[in-house]
Amino acid sequence: MRARRQPSLTLRSTLAFSVVAMLAVASAGMYLYETMKASVMTRSDHAVLARLDHFRKLLQYDLTLDTLRSSPQLFENMLDSEDDIFIIAEPGKSPVIMVNPLHAPLPEMPVVEANAPLSSDDLRSAMVNGDVPMRAATVEALSGGKVVHLTAAHLAVKEMATLANFRDRILFAVALAFVLTAVLGYLLLRRGLRPLRKMADHATAITPARLDSRMDSRDTPVELQQLSDAYNAMLDRLADGYQRLTQFSADLAHEIRTPVGSLMGHCQVALRQPRSADEYQTLLASNLEELERISRMVESILFLARADDAQAALNRQTLDLEDELQRVTGYFEGLAEERQMTLRSLGNGKLNADPLLLRRALSNLVANAIRYADEGSGIEIRVVDGAGQRRIEVENQGPVLSESALGKLFDRFYRGDASRHQSSDSNGLGLAIVAAIMQLHGGEIAVNQPTPGKICFALVFPAARSKTL
Repeated sequence: MRARRQPSLTLRSTLAFSVVAMLAVASAGMYLYETMKASVMTRSDHAVLARLDHFRKLLQYDLTLDTLRSSPQLFENMLDSEDDIFIIAEPGKSPVIMVNPLHAPLPEMPVVEANAPLSSDDLRSAMVNGDVPMRAATVEALSGGKVVHLTAAHLAVKEMATLANFRDRILFAVALAFVLTAVLGYLLLRRGLRPLRKMADHATAITPARLDSRMDSRDTPVELQQLSDAYNAMLDRLADGYQRLTQFSADLAHEIRTPVGSLMGHCQVALRQPRSADEYQTLLASNLEELERISRMVESILFLARADDAQAALNRQTLDLEDELQRVTGYFEGLAEERQMTLRSLGNGKLNADPLLLRRALSNLVANAIRYADEGSGIEIRVVDGAGQRRIEVENQGPVLSESALGKLFDRFYRGDASRHQSSDSNGLGLAIVAAIMQLHGGEIAVNQPTPGKICFALVFPAARSKTL
């Protein structure tokens, strides 16, 4: 089943920003709406209370019920709103003044005593026609010695119309904020994500032939600077690995071609005419040497391939370096005597390392020294402590190498002695294997020429991996 494609980051971010903007505008609009509504209703309450207090004083000092009966229209014109309610009546009698154009029913209200102060607590609420709020109150007044009840109510028809219009404007503002934020946010996000698209286009154009191309980080935003640097660093590693792989493949093909060509040539010569048993035996012995050389080369290549795996496991043990050095010198003593060389080991100590790999590294260094050192010279293997490190050095006397040659000694298939390139049984992988072994141990291999004619290889182990006596 095909997985559903996720929406783009631009679209999701745009929708998120738009929703946030819409909620922000809606919240602000709702707050303003409720504030305005409360202010309008408070103003209406004050108007009702002020009207009752005003007419209570008029009836007490200026107006009489007879005057009101003779001129009711005059009183109605004194009202501010044509929808408001105002009733003046003596208790138990018909109203003297009855203004209720909408015939709205009044709620049950207590009667505020004469000369008692009025407050908003004296008001009662009701709804007219289901959606128009009403605020009403009844007070007692004295007019010409008679008790009169004044009832005033305000219907917020105009106020509700104003609030409805304001609510519609808020809804329009919310919708407009959503649309504007969506459009502007989409455009800004597309512009802001342009470096990512540029990086994607650059990655698409990367091929084995264009591994040298790099992203220009000068105009990259700060938030993407780390990603850009990591991307360029990744390309550097890929280019370096691809170059090494290409060089390794070319060197491997060249190295294998020589023994294979030799084997084919020997066989072709032998097949041209009948040979004696001794000649065939000599041919087979020669071919066996070439096959052994190919076998050693394949084993070395497989070891390097396993060493490149960061998960390669080491069988670490605490080793006595004095015993290990004597073991190596004893093994190579016969080969050294053939070239009139002397082997000497110095120093002792403990080291936490893989014994087989350590012996292989030392053996490769000693074998390399015997092969290329001056005949009749001496080879010294010593243990040196210092600067939080443990070093195992192999020093011999030999030809002076240039700085460029020293830097290539640990490259695969590199041989420093070109004059012996054809005759030497070296496959050019010995020092590369030593470097791989040291990398597995978290150390390194170093080489220098302390004096002209002297070359010193050093296996450098970090202090955390070594133990002193």
